[in-house]
Amino acid sequence: MTQRIVQLAVAQMGPVQRSDSRDSVVKRLIAMLHTAHARGARWVVFPELALTTFFPRWDLRDQAEIDSFYETSMPSAATEPLFTAAKQLGMGFYLGYGEIDGERRFNTSILVGPDGRIIGKYRKIHIPGDAVTQNSAPIQHLEKKYFAVGDLGFPVWQTDDAKIGMCICNDRRWPETWRVMGLQGIELGMVGYNTPSGYVQWDEPIHLRMHHHLLSLQAAAYQNACWIAAAGKSGVEEGAHMIGGSCIVAPTGEIMAKTLGEGDEVISFDCDMAIGDNYRANIFHFARHRRPEHYGLLVERTGAGDPLGKEPQ
Repeated sequence: MTQRIVQLAVAQMGPVQRSDSRDSVVKRLIAMLHTAHARGARWVVFPELALTTFFPRWDLRDQAEIDSFYETSMPSAATEPLFTAAKQLGMGFYLGYGEIDGERRFNTSILVGPDGRIIGKYRKIHIPGDAVTQNSAPIQHLEKKYFAVGDLGFPVWQTDDAKIGMCICNDRRWPETWRVMGLQGIELGMVGYNTPSGYVQWDEPIHLRMHHHLLSLQAAAYQNACWIAAAGKSGVEEGAHMIGGSCIVAPTGEIMAKTLGEGDEVISFDCDMAIGDNYRANIFHFARHRRPEHYGLLVERTGAGDPLGKEPQ
């Protein structure tokens, strides 16, 4: 088996407070970019909404203040130094941010190639939380107020190094996300997230937040024979704690690198894309083993309905 090595890094971020400027955040991203480059990385993954604090925790009413958390262009004046630094270093990256597109607002990520060119864009599809304040909830999660459902699907982009796909935070928990990209031959998935350790709907044991985060990534990597790089924003941000656990997962489902703390931290790994080839040619050979004629319910129903089982004749 001929190896196909892609040097990959994940740049976890510590908290971004409401008072932190874009310029200060971009300087942090550039510092981690240089750390990743010093380790030989070719690509680096930054978190969801990397440029600002996680503003959906508040029910904001001032439209000018709300708009201040979004980007109207990319690169912007504030983010241009990141693009310039990455191009000078010959590194590609994934970056998550809030996007204004006319009257619409999306939770967005972009894939930027080592030449500084934006290769692809993704808009978050599985929007969690609520559209209005939940008075009984100790923590608000109002993503449905601030973001429309993404309209770009789950594309995969062919790069010189690998077939790369993107998703954002809650998307990672849904198997449909990864299977759609798996059917495009994804070799490397990139995902940014901001995941609170508390939850608004019920008193879930805190250890399960990290367990479910890693479980989702490991299952998706194995079942779709791809590498996954996940970058989180972590620590106590505006009084709310977010999990760390940024990691790189192999097509075997094994975690090959994982952050230790909850601050700005870079992890890296030399990922052999050929490992996924073995799984795609055998146990997950989709063309030979999938049976889509029996999967119709996946697109016919959104919510759960009545059982379809009948007594055998």
